[in-house]
Amino acid sequence: MAGKKLHQTDQAPAAIGPYSQAVQQGSWLFCSGQVALDPKTSEMVGGDATTQTRQVLKNLTAVLECAGGSLRDIVKTTVFLRDMNDFQAMNAVYAEFFDAEPPARAAVEAARLPKDAIVEIEAIAHLG
Repeated sequence: MAGKKLHQTDQAPAAIGPYSQAVQQGSWLFCSGQVALDPKTSEMVGGDATTQTRQVLKNLTAVLECAGGSLRDIVKTTVFLRDMNDFQAMNAVYAEFFDAEPPARAAVEAARLPKDAIVEIEAIAHLG
């Protein structure tokens, strides 16, 4: 694919499979799903949706910044929850990070997430 650029940062967890943290095509940035891994230790952070959502969004922020963007550039997210009963806790933290002009979003319950995470969030951003 002509013009495709891969983005990697050590400020977010390393990929745990054969994928990139983010791929840019033109001004579009496609961020792989982030779970609540500590970028320094690769250990899961927190055992609840609130703590994990906060770490997930910190990781996503780091990936975006590596590509020259920010959370404000996100146009769409997909939130995967191990249990839809965690929606309110996730949503409260999500609102802290996206308080004005939040992106479009889908939230779905998934039977199991990587590393047995409670929350995973992927994003699509438009840079510049």
